[in-house]
Amino acid sequence: MHVLVTADTLSGAWTYARELVTGLVTRGARVTLVTFGEIPLPDQTVWMDNLHGLDYRPTAFRLEWMQEAEQDLPDSSNFLIDLVREVQPDVLHLNQFCYGNLPVEVPRVVMAHGDLISWTQAVHGHGPRPTRWLKWYRDTVIRGIAGADALVAPSAWMLDTLRSCYTRSRRDVVIYPGRNPIFFNPYISKDDSVLAVGRLIDAGRQVFLLTQNVHPLSVCIVGSEQTVPVPRIPIRADVKVATTDQSSVAIRGPQTEAQLRALYGRAVIYAATSRYEPLGLPPLEAALSRCAIVANDIPSFREIWGDTALYFETNDADSLADAIRRLNADRQMCRAYANLAYARARDRFTTKRMIDDYLELYRGLSSIDSAAA
Repeated sequence: MHVLVTADTLSGAWTYARELVTGLVTRGARVTLVTFGEIPLPDQTVWMDNLHGLDYRPTAFRLEWMQEAEQDLPDSSNFLIDLVREVQPDVLHLNQFCYGNLPVEVPRVVMAHGDLISWTQAVHGHGPRPTRWLKWYRDTVIRGIAGADALVAPSAWMLDTLRSCYTRSRRDVVIYPGRNPIFFNPYISKDDSVLAVGRLIDAGRQVFLLTQNVHPLSVCIVGSEQTVPVPRIPIRADVKVATTDQSSVAIRGPQTEAQLRALYGRAVIYAATSRYEPLGLPPLEAALSRCAIVANDIPSFREIWGDTALYFETNDADSLADAIRRLNADRQMCRAYANLAYARARDRFTTKRMIDDYLELYRGLSSIDSAAA
């Protein structure tokens, strides 16, 4: 099978694309990968070097959620149409809504990583202000969903949200994101520390909740989920942010992949503070590192983690601090939550399970397409 995958290089969706592409190639599929946004640096594509069966086509076309995307969409669509004619894939796996109605005779799968309108509703409590550009964006998403042969969402919550904000698709399916457990070490000794991933100014991640109270454990906030190349010159990015006279939080800049793995491995608790989290890769990576998950009480976290996470009252910094204190005071309970999260991640959210689900979907769509022809 030959799958043409489009990807976004500017967010955590790049990690998702890597898992997808690597998993497909490992299972014997050919993959043509097209990226949009910035051209990634060589260190960010080193994972492709030993993937035989991968054809990589980077572009700098703007992404659909960017204000200038309207100008690029005709050219990027024509680029994809020409590429489909050239490489003749069996399936298109599109990680953007806007290409769901691409006029090609190939089954089109759209994967919804999140969207602007549901993000605004979750973060600000209301929809975005109506503008001409927003109308273009919403109409583009609706056309993409309606034109796709299948819409994939990373949770049932996200699927319901897309239906209410935009439209229903011809066929929809929930395929939970997966990560390869081999990348994470759940067996090393833990430090008395809490880890969170997200920029302080990101209202969706709202890691700033951790800076509102005194904590009995040291707290580290990594400023981005997107890993960075190894710097040529050592740079110290640690900054201390005082929360009270007694405590502080360490703020780190973006980390290399090895640095981030080490932080996950040493942390005893992962604080999943997001108020909007469709994809949820950082908590999954923490769970595979055997961290206890303290999660904001939002529907997507409840769906993914069930009773294997300890929840704090929605968006409440005091409740978050109380949950951290409870786990610190009862180390047996903390270890139990860590083991529960680890077992759930290994059972439900691996790359293998994700690829199994996608291959089943692709084959079903290819069979329908062949029968129709």
